[in-house]
Amino acid sequence: MPDLIVFNARITTLDPAQPTATALAVAGGGIRAIGADAEILALAGDATRIVDAGGRRMIPGLNDSHTHLIRGGLNYNLELRWDGVRSLADAMAMLRAQVARTPAPQWVRVVGGFSEHQFVEKRLPTLDEINLAAPDTPVFILHLYDRALLNRAALRAVGYTRDSQDPPGGRIERDKAGNPTGLLLAKPNALILYATLAAGPKLPEAYQRNSTRHFMRELNRLGVTSVIDAGGGFQNFPDDYAIVRALHADDQLTVRIAYNLFTQNRGSEREDFERWSRMLSPREGDAMLRHNGAGEMLVFSAADFEDFREPRPELPEAMETQLEDVVRLLATRRWPFRIHATYDESIGRILDVYERVNRDVPFDGLHWIVDHAETISERNIERVRALGGGIAIQHRMAYQGEYFAERYGRAALARTPPVRHMLDAGVPVGAGTDATRVASYNPWVALYWLVTGRTVGGMAMYADDNTLEREEALRLWTRGSAWFSDEEARKGMLAPGQYADFALLSADFFRVPDIEIQNITSVLTVVGGRIVHGDGTFAPLAPSLPPPMPDWSPVRHHGGYQPGTLGQATSLAGMHAHGHAHGPACNVHRDGHAAHHDHAGGDLRGFWGALGCSCFAF
Repeated sequence: MPDLIVFNARITTLDPAQPTATALAVAGGGIRAIGADAEILALAGDATRIVDAGGRRMIPGLNDSHTHLIRGGLNYNLELRWDGVRSLADAMAMLRAQVARTPAPQWVRVVGGFSEHQFVEKRLPTLDEINLAAPDTPVFILHLYDRALLNRAALRAVGYTRDSQDPPGGRIERDKAGNPTGLLLAKPNALILYATLAAGPKLPEAYQRNSTRHFMRELNRLGVTSVIDAGGGFQNFPDDYAIVRALHADDQLTVRIAYNLFTQNRGSEREDFERWSRMLSPREGDAMLRHNGAGEMLVFSAADFEDFREPRPELPEAMETQLEDVVRLLATRRWPFRIHATYDESIGRILDVYERVNRDVPFDGLHWIVDHAETISERNIERVRALGGGIAIQHRMAYQGEYFAERYGRAALARTPPVRHMLDAGVPVGAGTDATRVASYNPWVALYWLVTGRTVGGMAMYADDNTLEREEALRLWTRGSAWFSDEEARKGMLAPGQYADFALLSADFFRVPDIEIQNITSVLTVVGGRIVHGDGTFAPLAPSLPPPMPDWSPVRHHGGYQPGTLGQATSLAGMHAHGHAHGPACNVHRDGHAAHHDHAGGDLRGFWGALGCSCFAF
């Protein structure tokens, strides 16, 4: 007997054997049957919950093949999101409202997910505007991977003075007297941005659990039912996975998570994976939380920086030796792996290593991934295919296309990344966001980018030969992404035997004008047959969440990806709360970061070391 039946829907199944249907039945967390209304409703029993979809479009649950949910969840409740806000005036009104309600010594943080080009003003706020909006409350605004804006209160909080030294690969902008202005630049290393952000107050454990639950619900609201978490700096296993593991133990995960492990120690990368491979078997876990292999950082020397305002960095000569040592270990242990690689020049050298290892330790069906691959060449796409690899793409160019065009030209921009050629070559391709910093977590912005080839600022990047039809784009976000966690048999279609993961949409993805794709949400999201989100008439079907914690949280007052208006922002008066939480030490240094260090304001180079800290977050 089915647990749940949804009928009167326009279902896109992505199953070649049955492309469309109007109803489906769910039993035991999976899809039992799918077909016409009368056929499926005849299966109902007395205990079956029956939901009328009202003629809405239903799709398989979206699956982000590269994101940072675990890190993002721990911080979600602390962050004011400018994702989707269309004017700087509205964004600053939201900022002022949040400053009014944020108690000392807390910060107001806008941490990525937006581009200055999305604003009608086509600019960022000035430091004078930020200082006027927040004379006493620390404000930190991260823009992509290229810069951060700090007001004077934030400079005082982190201890940056005229005596502070620039870390390797970063710059503290100064006025004529040598005093920091509040502008921090990645040149091209983002460590200065993330080390400064890490100096702010953290949420206590109970609040981190609440924050992660709200972030998952936000993803559910957008139709996301699965993700692959690509790890990150400060995200050491198992300590920094404690919150998500506790939520899993309490049956409170509402997004399926496959997690990769990201090395944390420059020079000791092999030791990290040697230790972890003794702790975990490949793919260990269950349908809601499972290990997915190594990466996206395998060795720090192989990581290129994707700041298109800066020249392409050249990887060091030692990269090949260090990477080969790690990849041999992973291939021998049969651990899947993925690697961050933006530029074709980096990818070519990485593939040289992979081909050499494969001759001695055949990959032989082991799923391995190149992440990002914005400038990958046709030759290297063919090499990926020949070795049995896949490519995970994200909509980072929707946020950085203008900068790429300025540096490399519009002709080069037209194939960043060359998605159509990847598909034509037969390479597995999965779509994602790389959220929450360099791009928004909203999958519909990524789908808009795939379909239109435009940036969030409206600039056309691609011709028809590098854009996708809407169903093609949806496949990359469902069936395509399932390959990247080796779950093609259970995810990506609506068919008997697949997980009952699906979303009922607020608007028909296949019928709305292109520009409106970005505004689609889910009105009913189901994971494993459980309703995890409902909106409008479907809201009573979803379980309630406790309010965001703390009570001054930006999420409580502004939500997540909700384009703010001046009226909405200014109508939210400051409701103050008090409290302070001290953050944990850096997992790389086993110490606090710059602002917590005795000499942070005086000798940043001495603190970070000659080559810079290795714990910048991707």
